[in-house]
Amino acid sequence: MGQINNKLAANAIVWLLLLTAPFWMHWVGGYTELGSRVLVMALAAMALNFLLGFTGVLSFGHAAYFGLGAYGAAMTIKYLVPSTPLAILVGVLVGTAAAAIIGTLIVKLRGVYFAMVTIAFGQVFYFITFRWNTVTGGDDGLTNWTRVPIDLGFTKLDILHNPELFYYFILFFFALSVALMTILLRSPFGRTLLAIRENERRARFLGIPVERHIWLSFTISCFFVSIAGALYALLNNFVDPRALYWGLSGNFVIMAVLGGMRSFWGPLVGAVIFVVLQDYVSSMTQNWESFIGLLFVLIVLFFPRGVLGIVRRKVAS
Repeated sequence: MGQINNKLAANAIVWLLLLTAPFWMHWVGGYTELGSRVLVMALAAMALNFLLGFTGVLSFGHAAYFGLGAYGAAMTIKYLVPSTPLAILVGVLVGTAAAAIIGTLIVKLRGVYFAMVTIAFGQVFYFITFRWNTVTGGDDGLTNWTRVPIDLGFTKLDILHNPELFYYFILFFFALSVALMTILLRSPFGRTLLAIRENERRARFLGIPVERHIWLSFTISCFFVSIAGALYALLNNFVDPRALYWGLSGNFVIMAVLGGMRSFWGPLVGAVIFVVLQDYVSSMTQNWESFIGLLFVLIVLFFPRGVLGIVRRKVAS
């Protein structure tokens, strides 16, 4: 009973902080756009953790579907219809469809082979966007477009000129994604993923179609990371091939491990630490990646369960 109460209290604190962030961030040296970036990266890290932390499969290619979601959204606004909701929808469909196809080709691989092949496919998408100058803008990125206000009929949400309103726009999709992840992980499907993570051979002996579940987990994970990618493009009003580069996938892994890989809110904590440190340290030195890399090594060596693992140990003691 006490453990349940602790979880409810922790969830309440998380949502209270997220809902009130635009009002208190400036008191700690932050700004609203930084909060929006944290939410986007947290969603991407939580999406990866759905596959890594709860299924036990490591992917270093999630940036590909993040980038496809971003390019899908940006190209919809620039070339098709200047509609923000439609841009998100197209971006998510493009990223998820690509993941579903790629997933069928790699689902039987395990361990380092799975991780390396995800990098390979990710780099294919990266070089396509890098070379296709006439459509994607190549190395210069896709420019001359911007997110547009949302027409609700009775009013318009000016998410272009109002950073606070756009923050809550992102928070809406973040909350929707978190709710859907929670439902999936608490369902029999989610329990099956945990069984595969703990002992794939035993799960197979029980008659569980392991490959099908891993394919579903991979596709669902990329569905969420595509949402994050579409929001990322809208946040910056710009997208370039770096959104698909495998190094960004590594950042997602760092965020998940930094906060606590097998905990639900761990990637959010890791994203807060990563993005805030990146913003702060990069303003002082170009070698900010070395600083974050050192922090990551120390966490892995001394606190393998991440920052949330440290907090839980303190609470338990």
